[in-house]
Amino acid sequence: MNLQSIGATPSVYRALEPYASRGLTLARVAAAQRDHYRLFTAEAELDAEPSGALWYRAPDRASMPVTGDWVAARIINASEAIVEAVLPRRTFFSRRAAGRREEEQPVAANIDLVFLVCGLDGDFNVRRLERYLTLAVASRADPVIVLNKSDLCDDLAAHEQQARAVSGGAPVVSTSTRSPQGMEGVRSLLTHGITVALLGSSGVGKSSIVNALIGEERLSTAEVRAHDSRGRHTTTHRELIPLAQGGALIDTPGMRELQLWASGESVSTAFDDIAELAAECRYRDCTHTAENGCVVLEALAAGRLDPARLTSYRKLLGEARRHELLADPLAAQAQKKKWKAIHKAYRRSHRG
Repeated sequence: MNLQSIGATPSVYRALEPYASRGLTLARVAAAQRDHYRLFTAEAELDAEPSGALWYRAPDRASMPVTGDWVAARIINASEAIVEAVLPRRTFFSRRAAGRREEEQPVAANIDLVFLVCGLDGDFNVRRLERYLTLAVASRADPVIVLNKSDLCDDLAAHEQQARAVSGGAPVVSTSTRSPQGMEGVRSLLTHGITVALLGSSGVGKSSIVNALIGEERLSTAEVRAHDSRGRHTTTHRELIPLAQGGALIDTPGMRELQLWASGESVSTAFDDIAELAAECRYRDCTHTAENGCVVLEALAAGRLDPARLTSYRKLLGEARRHELLADPLAAQAQKKKWKAIHKAYRRSHRG
């Protein structure tokens, strides 16, 4: 396989040089399921496992190989290899693990474009889209909003307008897998060497889009439920699929619970319209909820800001800050001490 066609750049080969001198080979992770991987090399497609040294050096689970990673592999035989090292990631898409754990769950690595796929058959949700956009910003990949099933939408222009209102300048493309013409918008974005990941809830049509782009029914699909347009998980793992014209697609399982693994800075970038207003607030730690003279609240009262978008911003920013505090116990302790002093001063002023 020509590794340049699926994204190997000069910087990737430079990163491999220390390992190449030890007889290791460049490979890309096509699929990762627990501690078993499928690799693409220039000569073959191999099954692989991590070396003991890689396990020992990895500080956490997120540092182990994931779909899309470039790795240094030791070839064992014609069908097997051992992954010795993960090369530096240019981009990395992850989320917080479901449940109560404060743990990063990797999605995919070294993505150029993230297709944020939304279904237009009844499950279109702007607030969910804002959440995906925030994670795309945190990943450093470029987001593209893909409004799928446009043939089932009665008012496509209105949905496109809603998507553009929260896109932060990201392209908005409408698609339909039921006709070749309906895929032209996304096809134009697929260039030689580019890696695209498709993200979205179950039932939005990610696998159908992949099948349409590669020209074969490679991934299984299923009809959505009629009463709420929700789908079943037909994709069970993340898989990198090379394109005949060059480039690669990564399909991912649908995500019904999408918890943030992102910083407050990523939230502010995704909500740049609100962040620009917030920068003008007179209060350094303004919550934009009840403070007198808050520029954000003034914009809201004047009708220049969507109330639902502001609520979404507050919610995601709160999640990001909680994540940051949990990741830094000293910061959490300082925050707790700060609010204890504020509450104490508030009670003292009201007693007087």
